[in-house]
Amino acid sequence: MSRGFLAVSVTAALMGSSALADAPNVAVDIAPVHSLVARVMENVGTPSLIVRQGASPHGYSLRPSDAAALQEADLVFWMGEELTPWMESALEALAGDAAVTTLLEADETTLLGFREGALFEAEMHGEEEEHGHEDEDDHDQDEHDENEGHDDDDDHDEHEEHEEMAHDDHAHGAHDPHAWLSPENAIAWLNLMAAELSAVDPDNAGAYFANAAAAREELEALSVEVNTMLDPVRGGSFIVFHDAYQYFEMAFEYQAAGAIALGDASDPSPARIAEIQGRIRDEGIDCVLAEPQFNEGLVATVLEGMDANTGVIDPLGFGLDLGPGLYPQVIRNMAMTLAECL
Repeated sequence: MSRGFLAVSVTAALMGSSALADAPNVAVDIAPVHSLVARVMENVGTPSLIVRQGASPHGYSLRPSDAAALQEADLVFWMGEELTPWMESALEALAGDAAVTTLLEADETTLLGFREGALFEAEMHGEEEEHGHEDEDDHDQDEHDENEGHDDDDDHDEHEEHEEMAHDDHAHGAHDPHAWLSPENAIAWLNLMAAELSAVDPDNAGAYFANAAAAREELEALSVEVNTMLDPVRGGSFIVFHDAYQYFEMAFEYQAAGAIALGDASDPSPARIAEIQGRIRDEGIDCVLAEPQFNEGLVATVLEGMDANTGVIDPLGFGLDLGPGLYPQVIRNMAMTLAECL
């Protein structure tokens, strides 16, 4: 090896080390969003993950290392209090000097309102429904109030329980917070992430925007791949464990028939389980999907005496390697699980 080549190699290595040392400290709440940030920061730096894999983001307790990552952060990306209500106070206490990007509040994000009830309507959300769900929620509530005075005690009890569950699960906002399950949202966030990173680290702006552009192409190709995977099973019907998947359903035009639980913060009532069982039995539901973090026994209860396949679908990437590849693998695995179950 020549001395000139060696000198160039050493200089390149030192420049690479300098880039990593000079990269901003970035903290991210959940693994799929961490993956998108890691892709934009690739070859520049590595973000820190706050909510460890396998934990529910809704009720997470910070570890000392998580608190340290927030204290040291120059920049924080998080979904918002609708997903991690505990994190707002943690940001105020620990990350007061950091620039904070709340993705659910970003103009680039397409939001969907919560669906109510165990069973979902057959039609997909339209564009007007995406952006006008708050008015629809008010309209639905007005209609409900007009019909509230019925005499059926069983229906009244079921209504009260439903409203209590809805209040508990939706107390932190009017929008479904699982917006990362739409690749279109993820694509929109890539440039936002590049811009925010460039604002605190202008020396690496070119790398951030180049990575974001490459990642957009990768996610567009992923959407084509997923549609190809789902096309052969589009006549099938499925039910999910809890109502977290409508962004994925809308992106790929394949809607679930219902959800066992309204959210992941409480178990479904016997009336809700009976309602789901009725749809499985009456409509010949093909597939019921569980989740790795939650009670498998509930799915077994729902399927007792039923003839439907089961699978485990994972919206957070439990067990996957952290890094740029996690987000596309989450979306790909969800499609594979659904296709195999159907």
